[in-house]
Amino acid sequence: MVRYELPESELVCGHDGHALVEIGVEISEQLDVIPEQVRVIQHQRVKYACPCCDLGIKVTPAQPRIIVRGLLTESALAWIVTGKYQYGMPLYRQATMLRRFGGDLSPNTLAASIVRIGRAVQPIINLMRDVLLDSDLVFGDETTVQVLKEPGRRAQTKSYMWAQMNGSGPPVRLFTYAPGRGGTHADKLYAGIRPSAALMSAGYEVYNGLAAAYGLTHLGGWAHARRPFIEAEDAIPKEARGPDQIATRFIRLIGKLYRAEFRARDWASSRRQRIRGRYSKAVLRNIEQLLLAKLHVVSPGSLLGKALHYLHGQWPKLTR
Repeated sequence: MVRYELPESELVCGHDGHALVEIGVEISEQLDVIPEQVRVIQHQRVKYACPCCDLGIKVTPAQPRIIVRGLLTESALAWIVTGKYQYGMPLYRQATMLRRFGGDLSPNTLAASIVRIGRAVQPIINLMRDVLLDSDLVFGDETTVQVLKEPGRRAQTKSYMWAQMNGSGPPVRLFTYAPGRGGTHADKLYAGIRPSAALMSAGYEVYNGLAAAYGLTHLGGWAHARRPFIEAEDAIPKEARGPDQIATRFIRLIGKLYRAEFRARDWASSRRQRIRGRYSKAVLRNIEQLLLAKLHVVSPGSLLGKALHYLHGQWPKLTR
């Protein structure tokens, strides 16, 4: 808080000369940023000795650290991890920022710290995976990721980040790197999943194998079904776009399902089930009618045709 006061020479009424008294303040606020600081914390472990002999020496034990004899505090490690994984800041940039604040650390030192953190928290990750695989509902997806200087692989080689999250119980989000997206990688990630669980995924064939192998209820994702229609709509020339375009009609109908779910997001499950039975089912019938009417009319090789055939192939999973 910064307080501004008039000088004493001005605390006089201009009409009758009486001294002015404070009756309040006018407040305005600004957002300020305190630049980050680097500091060195010195840890002093007190030593004790017996004044009568030289055998009774004791030293205060060191406090536990996530990295034994590590150079960085837990707060500094959290800053580095957050910058890299939440804000996508490469370690060499973080090293440059630290030098601006007075900390001279190389990117290699930061990278080694990241590796040691990963090893230290692996037991926690294992417990999180146990919770996820024991959930009633599990979501799965995978996306490409580029890895530089990976032994035995070119930088242009596709690698994958597998994402998993649960829809029941304590929330868990797991991201796992794998050099590919084949069934062997999926089997490792989903080994031990509850047989009665529901798995929601895209239409990638590997997930069909997982559902069959583990006796899962396989669900489709409307976000995956909607995306190809958006791509098809984007390909339409601007002057030809309009509400009667097939892709636009599908997007509008799927949007009704989204709005119903958004409206019911805080409702009790029984009430949410009622709106799905009364409203969403009618929307699904409209989508299915439009799908069957256009499926064999549009060229399957076009963007719209691919969207229609994907939706048709996923329809049983989308409507369970």
